[in-house]
Amino acid sequence: MEGMRHGREQRHPHHYQIPPEHRRRWLITTIVGLLLAVLAVTGGPWLYARMTTGEPAEPLELSTPTPEQTFDPDAPIDPNGTWQVAEGSQAGYRIGEVLNGAEVEVVGRTDQVTGTVTIADGMLSAADITVDTASIATDQSARDLYFRRAINTSEHPDAYFELGAPVDVSAVGTEPGPVELSVPGRLTIGESTVDVTAALSVQRTADGLEVAGTIPVALSDLGLPAPSLGFVTVDPEGSVETLLLLSR
Repeated sequence: MEGMRHGREQRHPHHYQIPPEHRRRWLITTIVGLLLAVLAVTGGPWLYARMTTGEPAEPLELSTPTPEQTFDPDAPIDPNGTWQVAEGSQAGYRIGEVLNGAEVEVVGRTDQVTGTVTIADGMLSAADITVDTASIATDQSARDLYFRRAINTSEHPDAYFELGAPVDVSAVGTEPGPVELSVPGRLTIGESTVDVTAALSVQRTADGLEVAGTIPVALSDLGLPAPSLGFVTVDPEGSVETLLLLSR
């Protein structure tokens, strides 16, 4: 009996001792767990936002002429006349959100854009642009549904821009590069019409004219409260973006 107790006493410390390789594995697992916890707190919202929204589309900009577009940019043209919004034009909006604690940029786009632009005696005398807002889409269908409900696209499916006052655009006929313009107008979205100023860049192309621009817009001016749904908060101000391809 004494010998058996002695044997158990000798084996007892070794029976409960953690082998060195197990201690190392436990230590590594603990460190990895701590790092993942830190990532979940600090980087998790950003990662979630990137996974659910992706990278925002680049702003709509003028194209860069290619060698195949054979025209002489130094040769003056007569810009006077009526220009039609051609296929390939785009419009939409850009606005910021805070999604689960991470700042993201939301971009909605449509190619359903129509309208006319009139230039007379070097002056922009009329511009009427229509955008099918019901077709504007982001990368999230739930967000698009909310947007359509907010502006009531079932009753007001289109947005409109109308020129507010004549603007001198005579430089478009002679400048080889983009011409920067500040164009006043009236923007109608949903049930609201607001006075706005569009910052536009215009350039000649082989096919006609290109117009790229932005219009800053406050949601409150359109009678739209900035949504705050707990996990997402929308900025109170955004912008309308356009790229118009004009042909005669």
